[in-house]
Amino acid sequence: MSVTDVLAPWAAINDALGLSAPIRDEAHYAELLAFVDEAFEQFGGNDEHPIFGLVSIVADRIREYEARVHPWPELPPSELLRELMAEHGIRQSDLPEVGTQSVVSEVLAGKRGLNLRQVKALSVRFRVPMEVFAA
Repeated sequence: MSVTDVLAPWAAINDALGLSAPIRDEAHYAELLAFVDEAFEQFGGNDEHPIFGLVSIVADRIREYEARVHPWPELPPSELLRELMAEHGIRQSDLPEVGTQSVVSEVLAGKRGLNLRQVKALSVRFRVPMEVFAA
């Protein structure tokens, strides 16, 4: 395989997704988010599918843009979880991925930290990077 072999397919992908440069604006950002969502809808059960190599590149661009334009506030995990719950209209009993309502209450009160399993589940649920819970 040579550069010439991949030049035409890359040009088509780049024309469609604009990956040769940082995300330009909110419209481009929305397009890339929609691409990632569609990839997961179509192939989400198959992590080995080749599309996820491209999704990884797109996700890197999205992360760069979000860090630059939409940075997450540096809040303690308990406050961040409280903010996300309010934003999504979720009650303590609606978070089984964290644990029972009493466990959620302890987390929100700052008496208990989140473990890795809980952080992973919350990042998936709220579609946020895991790192935002590490403040």
